[in-house]
Formats: sequence, structure tokens, C-alpha cells
Amino acid sequence: MRIMTRLRIALTLLIMTGFLLGAPGATAAQANATKTLSGQIISSQSSRDEVVAGASVIVRSASGEQRAVSDAEGNFLIAVPDGALTLRVEGKNLKPLERIIGAGEAIENLRIGVEYVIPPIHENVVIVSTALEPAIERRNDAIYKNTLFARDDQILFTLNGGINAGQHEGGGKSLEVRRFGFNLDHGGLNGGLKILVDDVQQNQSTQGHGQGYLGQLKSLSPELVEDVDIINGPFSAQYGDFSGLGVVHIRQRESLPNPLTMRFQGGSFNTFRTFLAYSPELKNADSFIAYEGSNTDGPFINPLRYRRDNLTANYTRRLGEGEAMGFKFNVGRNNFFASGQIPLDEVAAGQLDRFGFLDPFNGGRIRTGVFSTYYRKAGEAGNTFKIDGFVSRSLFDLWSNFTNFLDDDLTVVDENGDGFDDDDPTDIPGLIGDEIQQHDSRLQQGVNVQYLQPYKLFGQQALLNVGGNFLASQINVGLSRSIERRPISAVTQAQANVINFGGYIQQSLDLFQGRVRVEGGLRYDYFRFDADGFNVSRVAGGFNPAFGGTRGTSRFQPKAAISYTPADKAPVTVYFNYGRGIASQDARGVVGGFISDEQGSTGSPAPNSPGISSGPPVSTTDFYQLGTSHNTRRISVSTDLFLIDQSNQQVYIADDGSIEFAGPSRTYGGELKFSGALMRHLSVNGGLTHVGNSFFRGTTPRIYVDSAPHTVGNGSLTVSNLRGFNGSLRYRYISNYRLDGEDVRIRASGHDVVDLSVSRLVKRRIELNLNIDNLFNKRYFETQNFYESRTRAGDPILSRIHATPGYSIGVTGGVTFRFGEK
Repeated sequence: MRIMTRLRIALTLLIMTGFLLGAPGATAAQANATKTLSGQIISSQSSRDEVVAGASVIVRSASGEQRAVSDAEGNFLIAVPDGALTLRVEGKNLKPLERIIGAGEAIENLRIGVEYVIPPIHENVVIVSTALEPAIERRNDAIYKNTLFARDDQILFTLNGGINAGQHEGGGKSLEVRRFGFNLDHGGLNGGLKILVDDVQQNQSTQGHGQGYLGQLKSLSPELVEDVDIINGPFSAQYGDFSGLGVVHIRQRESLPNPLTMRFQGGSFNTFRTFLAYSPELKNADSFIAYEGSNTDGPFINPLRYRRDNLTANYTRRLGEGEAMGFKFNVGRNNFFASGQIPLDEVAAGQLDRFGFLDPFNGGRIRTGVFSTYYRKAGEAGNTFKIDGFVSRSLFDLWSNFTNFLDDDLTVVDENGDGFDDDDPTDIPGLIGDEIQQHDSRLQQGVNVQYLQPYKLFGQQALLNVGGNFLASQINVGLSRSIERRPISAVTQAQANVINFGGYIQQSLDLFQGRVRVEGGLRYDYFRFDADGFNVSRVAGGFNPAFGGTRGTSRFQPKAAISYTPADKAPVTVYFNYGRGIASQDARGVVGGFISDEQGSTGSPAPNSPGISSGPPVSTTDFYQLGTSHNTRRISVSTDLFLIDQSNQQVYIADDGSIEFAGPSRTYGGELKFSGALMRHLSVNGGLTHVGNSFFRGTTPRIYVDSAPHTVGNGSLTVSNLRGFNGSLRYRYISNYRLDGEDVRIRASGHDVVDLSVSRLVKRRIELNLNIDNLFNKRYFETQNFYESRTRAGDPILSRIHATPGYSIGVTGGVTFRFGEK
């Protein structure tokens, strides 16, 4: 009842805010128009009136040209002048359709059928149907136009994909990702969630702070997002490393609708943000250059001082019909301080504020840059060839203090660097604490190639998808003890080279007039790990601190799927999907566990030591999914049951950068997702993912997989294009969850949070926007972990829960100016 009451209050606020932001009357474009052209784009190849979202609708008349894009329900609305019109519908993988509308013909509530050149339900196609299916979902740019996100966790929240992401230390550090009952740390453990931006993998292998680290997402600007595909498991052969628990593929625009865009925002916690973009109209080319700068202190007592600057550019040259070549460029910098994860018993006792801190020097400094080039060519029959390549460079330094004063080694602090002097009052013997510096400097090169060929096989529609990937990483990675961000002594350092070659083939075939669809695929990946360095903690295991070596390994990953639609008039399809995914390990752990060949033996690894942790170089995830989808003109519902078997669980040990391995695990559960159009301008969507159980196989008594919620829920209510008003009320929920596999009493608290965003077009080129995060000012914690620490020198060592607080209510307002038209 409390939740329903809150939702009713929030809906009232949503409507009232729209009127407060709005100017009376319609936009200038509407004021000058005399009639409205409206309708819905559907697939003429589907017997279920499957809607087509993201289609471009172009109307030409004697007065000029107007454009619109079909929304998530396939609907469009354009103000047009009197007289005859030429209507054209086009889009990626759509066969262009053009029709003449006479001056006296009806132009409202049209139903326009279009044909896909490539079947829309295939996972690997860039543009896919928005009708829900268990295996894949799609989000278009309408979400990001109307729901700005200031932090990279918020883009994942907009997906309603059963993904829970928690901020680490206020926003500057990468997310902690949790999905399907697994804690993926920063994206790469326990199967991984693969995230790409324009085919550039964001998960960083052998990273200074965690395998599969997602720090590159900080350079993504929301205004540049065009669409996002979500694959809910390792079902596509196109994706390899870190794809065990799914893929999020973000694609950015190649141009912007207006030549000049300027957005200015400000709000709570000393927050300021600027977005500037120039996108000229060029003959046979698309381009833009955009800058995003932001600053916030957050609600923390130790100000966050989170400064982010991103510069992004694109140039695409159209070489001919369906053929283009382009270049992309992105550089970013990210500086921040942080309050770390603080012990919750100290908060409960009143010794620490929820937004307090113990070490004021936590934080980070990151620099990134990516240059990429791409080429694509689409044939008249729908065959498509794509190739792209990139070079990226990043510098990463992170200062953390997880355990505070757990290590009680006495040391001498030499403040001025001239050696310890009893007569120098700045040189004080004392405890330095457990602060560490993690460093990562890397250069990466990558290439992706893909060929899609639709064709007829025995008179039935078929699609062949073949391709390959290459990624090479040269990494200087290390960890040092530090004080006040100054390194004191190195714990581990290594030069690592990781190479990954991958190739794949995937074939689909429609049978029985499209009622049955079968699909099979196979992917092969080869990894070469090379690392040389030292690790002082190896001495505890009787080893020389130095380690090094080279090791190669490979894995096949099969894929299979079948879907069945019982009858043309029944809007129900049954699916079964299977896929094997992989996740590579830190190169230091892969090569460092071996004694030299001259000694002729294999040593036992020292516990918790980077470079010598036991475990396979590549772990596997077998994902089984049985589901249904129900799609009508206005409502889509998807349900599924899943079973996930993993070869290994992994736990990251923060204080020395190592990974501990645990035995194989099994997880099972189910999902429910829905979307629907309640009214012409009002839509709703949501989802619920529930894990029935997650445990280690072969354990007696049973030991459970921990550190991730078993229930994740999302929902949103969206108002679109209502007299220039757009708004979104978003709700997210996670259950409480265990933090110890053997003691059910040690649990992290759950939470539910409501966010509100509204915008209003007050003039043709001016838009106001308002965002309220944590609308009801809920007190909650985003990231919670259970481990030993000592709060202050001389205090007892305690095993306890440490957490990062969620932001309190925050209000951000802004104005957007758009100049010129294309």
C-alpha cells in the first residue's frame, strides 16, 4: 500500500511539473500547421501486427519537409500543412516505402506496413524489433532524450533488464554490477556482463582494480546515444569474452538533428553540467563534434570533487547507396575524491555519518582516448558487410582504503623526503593505514568484421551471420602501499600482454511459413596470456617474488535456439535458447602459478596472491532459457525460466589485486517483463527478475553464492510528446541479500528508489528539463560488502558490513537551445 500511495503521489507530481515547466499553447511549428498526420508503423511480414520502432517518417509537401521517428509502440505524429503530401518510411534493414496522400484523404491513425530486408528478431542485427522476447530487448534514443543520466549506472537502470548496478565511492569509480544472482564486481567476474560502445569493448582485461573493469563508460554522453541492444544471455555468437550473463551494446549517433545544440544544467550538491555540440549539414556526409563537462560534490562530507570532461566526434562519408566509411574520436578525463566504503556498525552507533569518511584521500585520476574507423556496405538483397577497427589508450590511478588500519605495521612518515630526523617535527613515527594505489596504463588495438547474408533455403527465409574479432592489450599494471596518494612501497607490478582472436558463424532458418524458427551458432576464441613482474606476497608461499611466463588457451562456445508460434491469430511465441559464454582471467593469475621449468615441478599457490591464484585461464557459463512472448498491438509481455551453470565463481581480493576461485555453481529463476501503451501519449513498462536459488554444486552442507540480490525489479511510466511535454517516472527495487555463503544472518539491505525526469519544449528551439533523483529521499546503501577492518589504530579487528551510501534527493534543472534545422 505504501508503494502504491507513493506512486500516486509521484504521478501527480509528474503531471503538475509538466504544467509548471510548460508554456501555454503549442510550439511554433504546431501553431503554423493546419492539420496533423499520425499513424503506426507495423511489419507487413508479421501476422501479429508487430510494431516497428525507430523508423524514419519523412513527409514532403510544397512547404518543405518534416521528419519524425516512430516511438516504442510504432506511433508517429507530425504537424503538416494543407495540400498533397508524399510520405516516405525508411530505416536500417527496412525496405523503403513511399506513398502519395491526396489533399482530401484521411491522414490520422494511419496503419502503414513495411518490410524488413533482414528478419527483425535476430539477435545480431543492429536494428531489432521492440516487441519483447526473452533473449533480446531494444531501447531507442527516445529514452535518452527524455531521461538524462549523470552517472553511468543510470543508463543501466533505464534498460529495465534485470541489471542492478551500484556506485562505488560516489560515481567516479566503475560500477559494481549484479545480475541473475551473481556479483560481477566491476563487470568481468562470474561470467561477466559485456558492454560495448560502437563495437569497442568496455570491459578491460587484467585491469589494475578488477578483471573486466568498466571505467571507459565515464566518457559516454547521453545525448549521443542512439540505441541500445540488450542480450539476456550468451546467445549470440558475435560476442565472446565477458558475455556469460549477457551483452549491452550501446550505439552512438553519427549526426545530430540540429546544427548547434547547447545544454546547461545545475542543481543539488554543487552540480553543474554543460553539453555543446556542432553537427553541420554536409553533402554526402554526417558529422558532429561534442563536448560534455560536469562537476559535482555529491552529498558527502568529504566533497566528491568529481570533474568529468569528454570530447567526442564523428565523420561519416556516404560513398554510395548503402555504402559508408567513417571515423570516430573520443577522449575523456575523470578526477574525483571519494569517501570509500564505511563500516555500517559505526554509522549505526553514531560514530560516523552516513555520508562520512575515514580516509580523505580516496579517489582517482583517469585519462582515456579512443580513435576508431569503420566501413559498411549494404546490398540490395539485404546482404551487409561491416568492418571496424580502433586504438585506445588509458591511464588509471585509483587510491583506496578498504580495511583502514587492519595492517598494524609501524612505519616512519618522512614528510619532506629528506630522511627521518628526530629533530624534524614533520617526521612522525606512526601507522600509515591500509591505503593502496592501483595503477593501470594500457594500449589496446581491436578489429571487428561481420558479414550478414539473408537468402532463401528450400523456399524459406534464412540468415547467415559470420565474422571475427581481434583484441590486443599491452598493460603496465601494479599495486603499491601509499599515504595521502603518495606511493611508499610496491606490492606487485607486471607488464602484461593479452591477445584474443575470435571467429563465429550463426545460421537461422524459418520453417512452416515462419511459425518455427531454428538457429544454431558456434564461436571459437583463442587467448594468449603473457606477464612478467613481481609480487612480494609470493614469499609467504615459499616462492621467489618474481614471476612470469606465457600461456595460451582456447574455447568453443555453441549456441542454439528455437521458437514456435502455434497459430497466426494467437499472439504467443514459445522460445528456447541455449548459449555457452566465457570470461577470461587476469594474466598474472594465468601465468604466475608455475615454478620454472628447470625445477620440474608445480608449486602450490600462496593464498590471495596476484599472479599465482589457482584456477582456469577461461571460465565458462552455460545458460539455458525457456520463455514465451505475447505481443499485441498495444501490449507486449515476456516470461522466461532460466538455469545457469558456471565452471567457477570468482572473488576479487581488493588489497592485493588477486582473484580467489571457488567451485562450480548453479543458479535458476525466472523473469517477467512487459510494456504497453495505456493511452496515446502514456506508456508503461517494467520487469521483475527473481532467482530461486544460487549455490555451489557438490557442497555438503550447501554453500550459497552470495553478494547479489535475488529479486530485481524495474518499472517506468512515460509521457511522450504531449503538447511538447515529456516525462518519465522510474522505479527500481532490489531485495535484501546474503553477504556470506554459509551464514544466512549476514545480509545486505535492499532498497526501492523512485526517480523523476520531465522536459518541456517551450519554444521551437528551447527546452526546459528537470530531474529529481531519489524523489522520496530514501535512505539506502548502493554497494555493500562483508570483510574485516579496523576503524582506528588500537581498535579491535572486526568482521562487518561496509557500504557506499546512495545519494539523497537531488534536483537538477536545465535549459537546452537548439539552433538551425536540417
